[in-house]
Amino acid sequence: MNTLLDTTFSDRRAPQLPAKAAVDFPNDMLYMLIDELAHGLVVLGADARVLLCNHAARRELERCRVLGERDHLLYACTRDGGKKLRAALDDVQHGRRSYIQLENEGAMVSLVAVPAPADYEATQVTAILLFAKPAVCEPVTLSLFSRNHRLTKTEEHVLGILCLGYSTPEIAVHMNVAVSTVRSHVRSLCAKTGSCGARGLVNLVAVLPPVASSQRSSPVH
Repeated sequence: MNTLLDTTFSDRRAPQLPAKAAVDFPNDMLYMLIDELAHGLVVLGADARVLLCNHAARRELERCRVLGERDHLLYACTRDGGKKLRAALDDVQHGRRSYIQLENEGAMVSLVAVPAPADYEATQVTAILLFAKPAVCEPVTLSLFSRNHRLTKTEEHVLGILCLGYSTPEIAVHMNVAVSTVRSHVRSLCAKTGSCGARGLVNLVAVLPPVASSQRSSPVH
């Protein structure tokens, strides 16, 4: 038995959170918050109508690689993608979450379709689409992480390439340096971040907060 848990929590009541926020957030504030996410978020209404779309999702839809938007309606760019999207939205209508992976000419996007909360049944919202992060770590997050751990520019560069899936020899070729030099940088990175090896570094960076770049071309709508 976990005596620490027994001693610490046995006689305490769980804190009660307020049912609603004390202050209503203005829409502009909510839009700004979801625009800070590095992964896409789309709120759909009936017939896959796009009601809200954050910057990361807007960027993906504008590229029309696997998903697009026409006349405010979401569509898949391939027949197979259309079938998967319709099946996921059908699951949502029955209160089930669904994972789908869409591919088209080498491009791939994975996402989860989530039913709208029961409290929103009276609204137009029918589904929420949550996109996977486009990369292990966004540049702005990597920069903040590097600043916090006092990494050099070269160490930050090496870490960024590691997060792209390159091996130590491949990084050496990319940077036109000796393999021993890259290994020296990796050892320094591990020492500064408390990680164990290249895999440990990537695992550490992969769970950083998914903050998007501050450079946006258009607001949430």
